Amino acid sequence: MNEIGKIYNRPWGSYRTIEQRENYQIKHIIVYPGQRLSLQYHLKRDEHWTIIKGIGKMQLDEEIFELSINESVYIPKQSKHRITNQSNSNIEFIEIQIGTYLGEDDIVRLSDDYGRI
Repeated sequence: MNEIGKIYNRPWGSYRTIEQRENYQIKHIIVYPGQRLSLQYHLKRDEHWTIIKGIGKMQLDEEIFELSINESVYIPKQSKHRITNQSNSNIEFIEIQIGTYLGEDDIVRLSDDYGRI
């Protein structure tokens, strides 16, 4: 599990864990301008994302839509998802993970701009 409060830098931005318990974890995630997360899914957890800053282009399975401040999306297990920042400022969102396993190795990457497949 991640260390509470520690910032983990990634090529697309950063994240930090705010709280974690046995069956849930809460993260603050930042996506830099022009960057996007990998197209991915999870086998053992659902996620809820709520935008707190900026506007992002969200892909959830085959649907693509915009998310802005105070808007949320529910991402069920095994649903392909990613967010893209097409703006000139950071996107920030709160991610709530709920499931039987919350490790970073429960990420199945389908496509990644940074060669992490």
